[in-house]
Amino acid sequence: MSAGQKRAVFLDRDGVLNEIVMRGATVGSPRTVDEFRLLPEAPSAVERLRKIGFEVHVVSNQPDVARGLLTADALSEMHELLCRACPVDGVHVCIHDDSDNCSCRKPKPGLILKVARERHINLSASYLIGDSWRDVGAALAAGCRPVLLRRPYNEGVVSPLEAFTLAEAVDLIAAGR
Repeated sequence: MSAGQKRAVFLDRDGVLNEIVMRGATVGSPRTVDEFRLLPEAPSAVERLRKIGFEVHVVSNQPDVARGLLTADALSEMHELLCRACPVDGVHVCIHDDSDNCSCRKPKPGLILKVARERHINLSASYLIGDSWRDVGAALAAGCRPVLLRRPYNEGVVSPLEAFTLAEAVDLIAAGR
């Protein structure tokens, strides 16, 4: 790692830091502040990552904004709640849908690459913790190491590193895996 470059852990939001919302059999993101529930382990996991020398950045697809199902104000309020509870260095969001074909919507790496450029982050020394194939794909495309959180809804997704909880993912990173 060259001088002045930092290490970071990029965190997906839904299913990693906050509970996912089930709508029937469909996995979804919170659409209202009332639906936004931080996972109990999130603040301590973020704090631990910072203590072991990582910047922590949330990188999240939020296409419900483009779909008209989530307001920008509600999204902003959710992120204010998240930032008050978790000492993250930044929250970075793609509000586009797949049809927009933007470079920031995971699995494309644009959001991660932008943060890395702005914050002087060494991606080869960094990680992305997520719960979907999009997260694994974005991590690999950006040149950082993916850690997949195993969930009932991501069966069949493959990642070089896997954990069942955010705390276990932090343990893997702390061990230098």
